[in-house]
Amino acid sequence: MAHIVIIGAGVGGMPAAYELRAQLDAQHRITVINAVDYFQFVPSNPWLAVGWRDRAGISFPVATYLKRRNIEFIAQRVDKIDAAANTLVLADGASVPYDYLIITTGPKLAFDEVPGAGPAGGFSQSICTVDHAEKAWAAYQEFLKSPGPIVVGAMPLASCFGPAYEFAFILSTDLKRRKIRNKVPITFVTSEPYIGHLGLGGVGDSKSMLESEFRNNDIKWITNAKTTKLEAGKLYTTELDRNGQAVKEHEVPFKFAMMLPAFKGVDAVAAVEGLCNPRGFVLVDENQRSKKYPNIYSAGVCIAIPPVEATPVPTGAPKTGYMIETMVTAIVHNIASDIAGKPATAKGTWNAICLADMGNTGAAFVALPQIPPRNVNWFRKSRWVHWVKIMFEKYFIYKMKRGNSEPVYEKFMLRALGIKRLDA
Repeated sequence: MAHIVIIGAGVGGMPAAYELRAQLDAQHRITVINAVDYFQFVPSNPWLAVGWRDRAGISFPVATYLKRRNIEFIAQRVDKIDAAANTLVLADGASVPYDYLIITTGPKLAFDEVPGAGPAGGFSQSICTVDHAEKAWAAYQEFLKSPGPIVVGAMPLASCFGPAYEFAFILSTDLKRRKIRNKVPITFVTSEPYIGHLGLGGVGDSKSMLESEFRNNDIKWITNAKTTKLEAGKLYTTELDRNGQAVKEHEVPFKFAMMLPAFKGVDAVAAVEGLCNPRGFVLVDENQRSKKYPNIYSAGVCIAIPPVEATPVPTGAPKTGYMIETMVTAIVHNIASDIAGKPATAKGTWNAICLADMGNTGAAFVALPQIPPRNVNWFRKSRWVHWVKIMFEKYFIYKMKRGNSEPVYEKFMLRALGIKRLDA
């Protein structure tokens, strides 16, 4: 009998648990460990931050749903991974042994790398977690009483730019509905070398299309922005040229700011000798297996993927939901093969498929593969994307409550985009 432990109960951890349960005999134990006792659908956080959603609609307690599938659950933080002894140490001191470990923790949010950033004692909001989005909604309600300038964007070493774009457009739409958009200048401040880079070197016509949408929504922007600190009501950023030389210092005023932080690996994972790169991201081979510990696998934002290209201000490559899903499926098949005494052969994909909401419209992009040159490279804006993303939110949460073991992203998104299969 094997004991498989999964750290993390997000868009990687939950599907991993369900797919393992469907793939393996009932004699094998599966345990999910998560720092909190609930699942949160992170892509909905931009809506929560403007009051278009509430916490109950995008999160749910997971223990009951996992138990129905004969999956154990522990709601605690993992403080230490003893990879040599195949044991985890939890926050209360308890030990959990494992035969196989799957790390799907997501990132550590590195607000500390920019003084004054972040919702915990800083001057900017975040939409990276449901707790942060709720705090942003509370701050936004105060802002609406006395509106003024808004700053939205992403700081140096950020790797997930899509939510920042979404939030900028959602804010603009919400302010128009409240008929106060004319009182709110919005500035987008990003470490990307140009609008629409997205950490991907651009996708199709993303640069000109997103610049056009910013113009249509009266959103100004600063790119190649090395944000250095935030103070009450002011963001400081240095604009660099293509050679990385400073060309202008900006002091951007704001009454409300949402800046996405850089990501790092969580402490317990980053501390394991030989497991991670210097930023704490897990180093995996093409089968999602640790390069040093053959019984440790990892998927999602917490794995190491090199940047698509060097940029004047450092940026990372995003890991989209579709990519994470394929990584998880590969892990499940490889663990099953290993248990059966067969070699690991399954691989995840670096194809990127994403739906981005823009308030009352939306954009979809497909990059196959994620790192150029690509076999498929397109970016489209359409009102239907807005509605498809709403439908996907409900579909994904429903499937997680039902114990779904099928590829949710692939089944839904490919059908929505009219793509029959992905060969890239």
